[in-house]
Amino acid sequence: MTENSSCCTPEGSCHSGATDVQAGAVTTTYQVTGMTCGHCEGAVSSEISEIPGVSAVQAVAATGLVTVTSKAPLDEEAVRAAVDEAGYELVGRAA
Repeated sequence: MTENSSCCTPEGSCHSGATDVQAGAVTTTYQVTGMTCGHCEGAVSSEISEIPGVSAVQAVAATGLVTVTSKAPLDEEAVRAAVDEAGYELVGRAA
């Protein structure tokens, strides 16, 4: 993990600290179980932000949704491994 890899806003949303979203970026939303608070959001965001090509992550514990913006489509197994490393379970892509 990097030192500035994650922070949560007072509204409860978290981000990876990366704000440069480039044209042609891919945004994918995943369903994750087990998140209950801002700490959970930060842990998931931090791990996913370590995946090469990820430019932004927003995790929302209340809905269990994690939105990831990347330069190209991500390998779902890489996302699953990152979520698992954070201590949560990736259900899959959100409908």
